[in-house]
Amino acid sequence: MAKNVIVAQSGGPTPVINSSLRGVIEGCRAFPETFGTVYAGWHGIEGVLKEELLNLSGQDEEEIALLRYTPAAGSIGSCRYKLKSHQNEDFDRIIDVFRAHNAGYFFYNGGNDSMDTCHKVAQMAHDRGLDLVAVGVPKTIDNDVGDSGFKLIDHTPGYGSVARYWMGAVQNANEENAGSCPSDPVLVLQAMGRKIGYIPAAARLADPKREMPLQIYMAESKVTAEQLCDNVNEQLRRDGRCIVVVSEGFDVGELGALKDSFGHAQFGASKLTVAQKVVNLLNDHGLAARGAARGQVYGTDQRDTCVYASIPDLDEAFNVGLKAVEIAASGENGWMSTVLRNPGLIYSVRYDKVPLKDVANSERTFPAEWIAADGTDVSDEFVKYAKPLIGEDWASVPVVNGRQRFSRLKPVFAEKRLGDYELQAVRLVRQAAT
Repeated sequence: MAKNVIVAQSGGPTPVINSSLRGVIEGCRAFPETFGTVYAGWHGIEGVLKEELLNLSGQDEEEIALLRYTPAAGSIGSCRYKLKSHQNEDFDRIIDVFRAHNAGYFFYNGGNDSMDTCHKVAQMAHDRGLDLVAVGVPKTIDNDVGDSGFKLIDHTPGYGSVARYWMGAVQNANEENAGSCPSDPVLVLQAMGRKIGYIPAAARLADPKREMPLQIYMAESKVTAEQLCDNVNEQLRRDGRCIVVVSEGFDVGELGALKDSFGHAQFGASKLTVAQKVVNLLNDHGLAARGAARGQVYGTDQRDTCVYASIPDLDEAFNVGLKAVEIAASGENGWMSTVLRNPGLIYSVRYDKVPLKDVANSERTFPAEWIAADGTDVSDEFVKYAKPLIGEDWASVPVVNGRQRFSRLKPVFAEKRLGDYELQAVRLVRQAAT
């Protein structure tokens, strides 16, 4: 007998996250004898805990198809709620919700912390005697899920699109800087990337032949702020202008950053941005050219701009969703679907699976050999790795009356069968405050 499905997502979104969601939905439709009604946890695992389950099986076929071109997480929502081992009430509640809605399959789309959640749910279901198959679907613009040897996963869906975004952003910024350099010789651009530098590294895709006066500073660059100032002045003496791409995790001292519930610094909510701190340091240090440094902070548009979505990224995001369904249909519990690169000149990939325990809370680092000796650039080997991920052409985004046509799912929720529930971590914080 078919059992129902709950799919949810967690963490920061990507331009292609809904393509994976579509893969799960359409994959489940291909196995009607195995999968019953597909529900979405409204805003991730929080929606599961609150028994807020959006009926995806009852949506219009056109709206499901439009998920391919709908960026970010507005379709079913996301969250940053971390399930910790001591939160037994939360675990019991999840079991109760699954049982109440005859859910035998759980798909969780997200990064390393989300894979930890999926892994815990898989273990918890087994320990409590619930017949549940839990499968992870990889997602993160940071590209930091897996291992540094790229054997567990070659790249995560979402990264190719943010890399394409940064290629375009730096190309555009170069035109601005070339024209305004008599008064604004230095332009500082801040990229996402708390600890791992794959996002700022993608700036090199804008200039693989190194014809721009471009410097890239990742969190791993091991360059001091003072050295950055000296490097920029050397560039100014050579070229009269300089574009600086700096990671939000580059060490410039205290910024007053807040932290999310996963414990990650939220640099976008800090009192002072890295870009502004670098601009201040450069102007205070003194530039070797007339004019001043200016800065620009790129925010959540890096992960919610559908026009920069990479076509290979869209396709691969969809296919890892399909692969997750294939894994679940075989009855295998505790896996994450994965994408691996095939060897050879022509870029192609294959889809496989890895144990959730191998990627839960994993943190793939940026290879040290891909960082230039002086810490201001990345290697040609990185460019060779990243270039196929961005694709050749622009995605065709549907437009109606001049506006982008995004998917709009009907707010049809499953009837609640349990009582109201307050998230255990939220309740503990509230009780502590009183």
